[in-house]
This record gives sequence, structure tokens and C-alpha cells, in this order.
Amino acid sequence: MHILKLIRWKNLALILLVHVLIKYALLESFEVLTVLDNLHFFILTLTTICLAAAGNIINDIYDIETDKINKPDGVIIGTSVSEKAAYNLFFIFNIVGIGLGFYLSNHIGKPTFFGIFVIVSLLLYVYASLLKRTIVFGNVVISFLAALSVMIIGIFDIIPAIFPQNKASQITFFNIIFDYAVFAFLVNFVRELLKDIQDIDGDYKAGMNTLPIAIGRERANKIAFAISLVPIAAVIYYLSTYLYKQQFAIIYFLILVIAPMIYASIKIFSADHKKDYKRLSTIYKLIMLLGMVSIGLYPLILK
Repeated sequence: MHILKLIRWKNLALILLVHVLIKYALLESFEVLTVLDNLHFFILTLTTICLAAAGNIINDIYDIETDKINKPDGVIIGTSVSEKAAYNLFFIFNIVGIGLGFYLSNHIGKPTFFGIFVIVSLLLYVYASLLKRTIVFGNVVISFLAALSVMIIGIFDIIPAIFPQNKASQITFFNIIFDYAVFAFLVNFVRELLKDIQDIDGDYKAGMNTLPIAIGRERANKIAFAISLVPIAAVIYYLSTYLYKQQFAIIYFLILVIAPMIYASIKIFSADHKKDYKRLSTIYKLIMLLGMVSIGLYPLILK
């Protein structure tokens, strides 16, 4: 149970859910030409989950001291799981993930795609050990990796199946996946800023230089509020451009995605306690989930 908490099993379950929805509710439902059968799709998802789990572990290893201040009841490494065991798990997940990635890249005839998994593994390590301590850049990197966990299906399942005869239709579905990846990036970026504000005390004592430490909690709060408006605008633009004729989709997004984002933005503007930011972080997790679940609507609204 402690290991499941260490690898953030809920976040990994979200990756699994998103991959399944993209593969079966979107691509298979519309008979998009793809290269991954069920087994190799599972391998791709397992590869992504393994690397994400490794990233979560190494992040906790480097955050031991800050977590003792920011969330003393949530420290796992050094209490429930030894640091040595955590490092062993980190190496195991990395080796399995990169090994499966190497096999998969060669299986689809794109051996250079293997570099994606190597870069992801390196970025997760560099983020935990260095970039997390920097202003905004670390937030951008981790949000990019969250977006890439969505895009990976399009990269491995659609791109190798693009030919001159089907290029237009293939690109259409690739762009849908890309739009959801952008959504994941924006929502995750706002959440990362809020987590930095929430953890300002422990991060300051650990010598970090996050945005709220550099410019102060109040200014960082205003920036987080301003940036929180971007995903709202992006979703409204997406609806008005692509789904404006689909009444059910509009109702879904208005009630379950846009409304919670507007509510969260209002709460960001007035937030000033640690519990406020923790609650907002949870809301943005829910927004991410509901936004991604909407992929399952496409067989209903586009057929």
C-alpha cells in the first residue's frame, strides 16, 4: 500500500484511463488506421506508467526534507519505505520502461522514437534534482511531460500509419489528441504554480527559488490567477470552433469543465491559506479527470 502511494497510483490510473479512451473511444471507434494491436498498445501504456512511476519516486527522494515541512504526515520515504528501497524501485521502473520503449520503437519501425523515452527519463530526474528548484522552468517541464503522456498515443499509434492517401484524416485525429495534450499542459501548469505557493515554507528552507519565493506569495497568486484564465479561454475556443453544433458536448464542457475552472479561478484570487491551495489542487485534479473523460463522448457526438 505504501508503494502504491509512493508511485502515485491515482495519477498512473489516470494515464491508463486516458490511453484507453484515446485508443478505443476515439481511434478504434472511428476506424482510424493505427499500428498498435492490443498487446503493443498495452506495452506503450505500461512503458508510460513505468517512467511516470520512476519520476514520482525520484521526486519524493529529493523532496524528503521539504516534505517533512510541507506535508509531514505524507512522508513515505524514510518512514514506510527506506531510501535504498525507493532508489531500487526507481531503477527498476526506469529499466523496465526504457527497455519496453526500445522494443516498441523497433517493433513499429521507428527506432529513433526510442529517444523519447530516454529524454523523458532524463527530464524526470533532472526535474526532481534541479529544475524543480528554479523559477517556472520546472513547472513548464513537468507540465510538458504530462502533455507528452497524452501525445504518446498519437506519436506511436497514428504517425507510423500516415500515408499520402490517408494523411488528412490521420492528421485530424492526431490534432484532437494534440488539443487534449495542450489542455493537460495548461491545467497541470496552473496546478504546479498553486503547489509551489502551497509549499513555499518548506521550499524556502530547502533553498529553492520557485516563483512565490522569488516574487512573493501575493504576486505569485495574481500570476496563477491570470494563467488560470488561459485554459478557460482555450476550452471555450475549442467548443466554439469545433463542437459548437454538438449540444450535448457543450453542456458537458460548460457544467463539468468550464464551470469548475471559473470557480477555481475565483478561489485562486482570494486564496491566502495553505488549505486553500490544497483544495484548489484537488479541484484541478478533478478538472483534469473530467476534461480527459470527455474523449469518451466523441463516439456519441460525432457519429
